[in-house]
Amino acid sequence: MRAVVIGGGVAGTASAIALARAGADVTVYEAYDDPAGPVGSFVSLAVNGLRALDALGCLASVQAAGFAVERQRMWSGRGRLLGDVPRGRRSDDALRSVTIMRADLVGVLRREAVRCGARVVTGERVAVGDPAVADADVVVGADGIWSATRRALDPAAPEPVYAGLYSVSGTATAAPDGAHGFNMVMARAGAFIFLPAPDGTVWWSAQVAAPREPSDPAAVGPGELLELFRDDEPAATVLRHASGVTAATPLHVLAPVARRQDGRTALIGDAAYPVGAGQGASMALEDAVVLGRELHAARDGDVAAALARFDRQRHGRTAKLAKSAAANRDAKTAGPVAARLREVFMPLFFDRFYERATGWLYDFDPGRVTSP
Repeated sequence: MRAVVIGGGVAGTASAIALARAGADVTVYEAYDDPAGPVGSFVSLAVNGLRALDALGCLASVQAAGFAVERQRMWSGRGRLLGDVPRGRRSDDALRSVTIMRADLVGVLRREAVRCGARVVTGERVAVGDPAVADADVVVGADGIWSATRRALDPAAPEPVYAGLYSVSGTATAAPDGAHGFNMVMARAGAFIFLPAPDGTVWWSAQVAAPREPSDPAAVGPGELLELFRDDEPAATVLRHASGVTAATPLHVLAPVARRQDGRTALIGDAAYPVGAGQGASMALEDAVVLGRELHAARDGDVAAALARFDRQRHGRTAKLAKSAAANRDAKTAGPVAARLREVFMPLFFDRFYERATGWLYDFDPGRVTSP
């Protein structure tokens, strides 16, 4: 089986590993030269994503490149603790959520893809109709939220729209006294996330609510963010010690995509459904394993049947997560009145019901991809 993967980010390189392990001859085409080196933002991998990495043979390498995060703590802008729960897992799960720079995650996955026999071509953009793709038995569209593969599958497919939030990320040299784990401040201006890293730096990300999409989010520096979050003390403390911006982007949403595969080509990751809610990377990793598993199990090389099974299995789970992500996004753009109500009611419910509400997400096991 010859497979072509369009896109060499998290989804593309993970699917290359899974397909190579399933016995396919895999080529990955990535339009950019590298995964951004030390520049970029961080991603958090919950235990469902870690189980997918384990199936791909990359868990230990990713754990070494990132750092484990034990707890998730929710704060009001006034510094009141609203909740303290296990980060990205059930309380009795032996795995621990990992936070890692996206570029480092992609680097680990690319190295493993090459080790498994995949060919990774960078600096070359290809499309479904190009000669490089013509003789492929299966084509994986892993080209992100602005996917050209999605448009080729269905010219009437929805286009991304601005979500009312933009994200700015960076590092700082200090955090509030005693801070640890993953911290999210539910502020008036949006949400502010920060994590003290083992090397003493603080990784932070501001998700700013704004009705109009900014023309250049990277122009919003720590000084401007400090003005936006000046009344939210945990966020302001970090921003006062910010050492610069490493990534900035508007956030987008995508209406449900009706056609995600056509018997030869399949969309995965953000190309099919940009779920958000901190699960984008984990969902892409799950996709890769399930796709590789189904193609490996295909009787007589029946790619069309394998892709149909893959699509059916992923649709319900990702649709459910998309609803959760929408609620998460709405909470970040709700305004000052909702913020005060949240400060009153969240401490009463969050710790009690969080695990019950998220267990379905973290319990998922994508299975294994067995080499022939």
